[in-house]
Amino acid sequence: MTDKHLPPAIFLMGPTAAGKTDLAMRLTEALPCDIISVDSALIYKGMDIGTAKPDAQTLKNYPHRLIDIRDPSQSYSVAEFREDALREMAEITAKGRIPLLVGGTMMYYNALLKGLASLPEANQEVRQRLLEKGEREGWPALHALLAKVDPDSAKRLAPNDSQRLQRALEVYQLTGRTLTELWAEQQQQKLAYNVVNLAIMPEERKTLHERIALRFQLMLEEGFVDEVRTLYERGDLNPQMPSVRCVGYRQVWSYLEGEWDYPTMRDKGIVATRQLAKRQITWLRSWENLHWLMTEDKDILKHSLKLFDAAII
Repeated sequence: MTDKHLPPAIFLMGPTAAGKTDLAMRLTEALPCDIISVDSALIYKGMDIGTAKPDAQTLKNYPHRLIDIRDPSQSYSVAEFREDALREMAEITAKGRIPLLVGGTMMYYNALLKGLASLPEANQEVRQRLLEKGEREGWPALHALLAKVDPDSAKRLAPNDSQRLQRALEVYQLTGRTLTELWAEQQQQKLAYNVVNLAIMPEERKTLHERIALRFQLMLEEGFVDEVRTLYERGDLNPQMPSVRCVGYRQVWSYLEGEWDYPTMRDKGIVATRQLAKRQITWLRSWENLHWLMTEDKDILKHSLKLFDAAII
């Protein structure tokens, strides 16, 4: 359910190559929107072609916030995105305008909408100790142990769910607090906006695959390999970094290292992009209050505005 007393915001989601940017630009012409990028690749400076980053003229006409905010050698967490996006949204709302969040990094949207639990990182020593105890005494014994300190979590978990039992007990031993407490805190972080959830996608999956293949080919023709070569020759980047792991970049990187020939790199890049789109669609299928829009719809703007009006009026 939406709360129409809250300030409005638009989430424009969808798989890669579906047409999100084009629709976002049209929405800013029809509504007083400011765009915030929700894309874990567009944050990087010097990574333009392979991320399908809007060109300089487009960004001048349709400014995007949270683009080009990190060097490829730097990391950027989901928590950092949430903090940055909330700040930008508040600034936009204070001006009487509407935050329009556009992109395909679904875990960013999820964190923004639902908050983040402040869970500790995995501790190998504690994890190993719990694993040995579970194997020695049996996982039902650890389930009984969890039930004493965190009965609510124990009720949700099967007595032989070793991985989740291990994590729940690990969190308690590291923080002295239960998963139930930490998740309850997360619920208090829910987004204080009336969000209109839109997702754009071609009607046929085949069409999306064709768009992905065409776009990747165009990227190569526009100099994608040279862009990655510039990163490769810097000397301070490696394939384990989030920037280099971006779809397309890791395939070209492997080509530059001599692991694959050019046709193989191209094919693997297209396949990897299709796999990314599949993961994005999987996220969206379970998204609450989501309104689907078809890329081919000639009246897509009209339908988008109708959905927005219905949500806020």
